[in-house]
Amino acid sequence: MTVAMIAAFAGVIALGALSPGPDFAVVLRQAAVSGRSRGMASAGGVAVGVFGWAVAAATGVAALLAASATAFTVVKLVGAGYLAYLGIKALRAATRRTDGPALTDGDGQLASVSVAFRQGLLCNVLNPKAAVFFVALMPQFLGTGAGVGQALILAVVAAAVTLLWFFVVANVVATLRRLFARRSVRRALDAVTGVALIGLGARLAVTRL
Repeated sequence: MTVAMIAAFAGVIALGALSPGPDFAVVLRQAAVSGRSRGMASAGGVAVGVFGWAVAAATGVAALLAASATAFTVVKLVGAGYLAYLGIKALRAATRRTDGPALTDGDGQLASVSVAFRQGLLCNVLNPKAAVFFVALMPQFLGTGAGVGQALILAVVAAAVTLLWFFVVANVVATLRRLFARRSVRRALDAVTGVALIGLGARLAVTRL
C-alpha cells in the first residue's frame, strides 16, 4: 500500500464526511447548544463509528449486513427511530417556553460529554448506509491478500479524517455560541435541526439495498 493510495483513500473519506447528513446535524447542534467540548465529543463518537464500519467492511462483517435484507432493514429502522427521537427532542427544545438558560438540550439541561459522544456514535453506527459505503470502498484500496495491518491503517485514516473534519465543525460553531445564546436564534436552530433529523430519519427508513 503506497502513500498515494492512502492519500486517495483519505480524499474519498473527506468527501463523504463533507456531505451533509445526520452526523453533521448532531455535531452542529451539540456544539451550538452545549459547547465546544460536547461538539468535539460527538465528533469523537462519529469517528469511532467510522472506524468500526471500516474494520467491519475489511473483515466482511459489514458485507453480511449489506447482503442481508432483514439485517439491513432492522438496523435502518432502529437508526431511523433514533434520528426521529433526536429530531423530536430538538423540536421540543424549540417550542419550550422558559425563562431558564437558553443553551440547554431538549430536557432543559446541558448534555454531558458522554451523552454527546454516545449521540455521535449511535448516529453513525445505526446508519446501514455507512456499511454499504465502506463495503464498496474498502476493496478498492485493499488488494487480494491484504493483511490485517493494511486494513487497520485504512480504518485509522478514515477515523482520523472524519475526526478532523468534525472537530473543525465543532470549533467553528462553538466560536459562534454567543450568537446561539439568543433565544430566537437558538429556537430557530433547534427547529431546523429537528426537522432535518426527522427528515433524515424518514429518508433512512425508506432506503433500500
